[in-house]
Amino acid sequence: MAHPDPETIDVRADEKLDTSRLEPYLRERLPATNGPLVVSQFGGGHANLTYLLAFGADEYVLRRPPMGPIAPSAHDMKREHRVQSVLYKAFALAPRSFLYCDDAGIIGANFHVSERRAGFVIRGEMPERFADDPALNQRIGSMLIDTLADLHSVDPAAVGLEDLGRPDGFVKRQLDGWTKRWHAAKDKDLADIDRILPWLEDNLPQSKYVTLLHNDFKLDNVLLSTDDPARPTAVLDWDMCTLGDPLMDLGHMLNYWTDNTDGPEWRTNMTMPTWRAGFPTRTEVVARYAEKTGFDVSAINWYFVFGSFKLAVILQQIYIRYLRGQTKDKRFARFDERVAGLARRGACFSETTSL
Repeated sequence: MAHPDPETIDVRADEKLDTSRLEPYLRERLPATNGPLVVSQFGGGHANLTYLLAFGADEYVLRRPPMGPIAPSAHDMKREHRVQSVLYKAFALAPRSFLYCDDAGIIGANFHVSERRAGFVIRGEMPERFADDPALNQRIGSMLIDTLADLHSVDPAAVGLEDLGRPDGFVKRQLDGWTKRWHAAKDKDLADIDRILPWLEDNLPQSKYVTLLHNDFKLDNVLLSTDDPARPTAVLDWDMCTLGDPLMDLGHMLNYWTDNTDGPEWRTNMTMPTWRAGFPTRTEVVARYAEKTGFDVSAINWYFVFGSFKLAVILQQIYIRYLRGQTKDKRFARFDERVAGLARRGACFSETTSL
């Protein structure tokens, strides 16, 4: 089946939705459902499952957790719905969520449904039609930094999200939590992780700011206009949004940000194609973010190393699900190599003061 939307694919065989109960449930609750229901799947992403629901011209996005057992606090559709049901009022790039369902009898898992925004996503490579356009690359890079800064300028209380998280002790809890997740998900020990963890503990920074965090902010979670790729139409994937130290978001994004001086081992389909001419370097990213927010970024190396560790754990959690047969998606078969690479990177940057 051909899809007019390049972001969608036929639903994977082991990830199909049972629409027998879903369709009448949605027709009673969504703003408009004028037409027969057609379901396709968004092919990107590696964790939550995302579907396009088309009732004729009325389109929505359904999100549910991945198949198989998941960590208790992971893939939080209720949180994602809560955030997206209000954040659009202060941050226009957050798509509005219309409903949340915790009745597993509908599709076998909880889920939420939000508005569909038009646009496309850039992943590991620049689309060929504008791959060699340094001026455009510069605009896209600047847009990404500014979008993150704009999110961090939102007053959580203005949209009723002032109690979304516990900012006191946030950084320490994050380190402890992701360390526990590592030990729960690992299939073998990694010497580089064993080097990173005591360094992170010994150099724990003192948080100076509290903002809303996206917690997975990067280029392929930003939907771009087909008319102007440097104009965002949406920021996606809000299930880990919380209150905490904004430099966590910056450090996380920097782990996807490849400089043109980085070796080819950095350039995978998990990273952003920011090594192309025109994109800011990581050092320039930090400087622009600091200028836009006024935040002290002197401890950014800690946040970068923590971002390497956290991303390694996220990929390990996906990889262990593949090893256990909880997903059959072949994209995950070599995630152990990426986990090892991120661990090496984190260990390397724990021994330097530059990015």
